[in-house]
This record gives sequence, structure tokens and C-alpha cells, in this order.
Amino acid sequence: MRLSYFRAPAWLAAVVMTTLLSGCGYNDFQRLDEQTKSAWSEVLNQYQRRADLVPNIVATVKGEAKFEQDTLTKVVEARAKATSMQVTPETLNDPQAFAKFQAAQGELGSALSRLMVVSERYPDLKANKGFSDLRVQLEGTENRITVARNRYIQAVQEYNVLARSFPSNLTAMVFSYATKPNFSVQNEAAISAPPVVDFEKK
Repeated sequence: MRLSYFRAPAWLAAVVMTTLLSGCGYNDFQRLDEQTKSAWSEVLNQYQRRADLVPNIVATVKGEAKFEQDTLTKVVEARAKATSMQVTPETLNDPQAFAKFQAAQGELGSALSRLMVVSERYPDLKANKGFSDLRVQLEGTENRITVARNRYIQAVQEYNVLARSFPSNLTAMVFSYATKPNFSVQNEAAISAPPVVDFEKK
């Protein structure tokens, strides 16, 4: 009887602590943290798919003797830079590392876009079935990247709202749940400028 008497307070304390942690958002932090990690993994998966396509695209384009070597070199260099970065779950909590990773992927995306634009000048390249198939795969991958990034943005938004709202912000402070960096537009200054429309014939 005496043993049961001493066990009861410990058991009761565990129930009280569980209730308090649930009420202050602790479990929500666990759920949303895992949700952001899952969404981030899908972003990485799609970036890797794009990186895997690049060598095949470059090899196909090299078959065209007149194609600009400089454009191909930039694509290869951008891929090497993007794939050389070590990305870990801690990257999600490091704004500088996150921005560096985003910049590297943006550079690869820009290089590939220029490659696709330049390829339009070469009828033989456009008629190449292998290049055409790779181009379709690349476009599909870019769409998947967009979807994956949107899901990550939504997951981080939900997590950050919890981390900054009262009283869950107190839980975030106690357990060091900092807000997570999110994707942003890299060329914000360029796209915020109004487009120049000129209907005058030259």
C-alpha cells in the first residue's frame, strides 16, 4: 500500500506534464517539424532529378558542332556547384546555408533556361528526338520542383506561425524551436520593375 501511495504522484505528474506539453503546442511542433522535413526531402528529390538529367542533355547538345561551347560550360559548372553542396536537415535551421543552396539551384536553373533558349537557333538540334525527349523530361521536372517548393513553403509557413504565436512561442523559446527560412524570389528587384511597353514601330 505504501508503494502505491508513492507511485501515484509520479504517475499523476506524468499525466499533468503530458497535458501541459500538448496544450502548449509541443506536439504540434513535432508534427510540423516532421512535415517541413518531409516537404524539404521532396524538394531535394526533384533537384536531384534535374541534376541527373543535365549530363544527358549536355552530351546530346555536344553533338551539334556549331553549338555555343560557352553555354554548355556554364551549365556544367552550375550543376557541379549545385551538387557539391552538402545539404543536411540542419540546413533548414540555417538561413545562410539555405540561401546559399537556393542561389546555387537558381544558378543551375538559369543556365538551363539559357541553354533551352539558345537551342532554338539550331533546327537539327530541335529535330533530334533524344534532345526533344530530354527537354520534355526537364520541363516536367521543373514543374515538379515548383510543386515541391510550394508544399515546402506551406509547411514552413504553418510551422513559423506556430513558432511566433502566443502561447506556443513560449514553448518554441523553451525548446529552441526557431523559425525556419523559406524560399523567396531571387530577382525581386528585377521583377518588381514595371515592364516597358513600346508600340512604336522602329
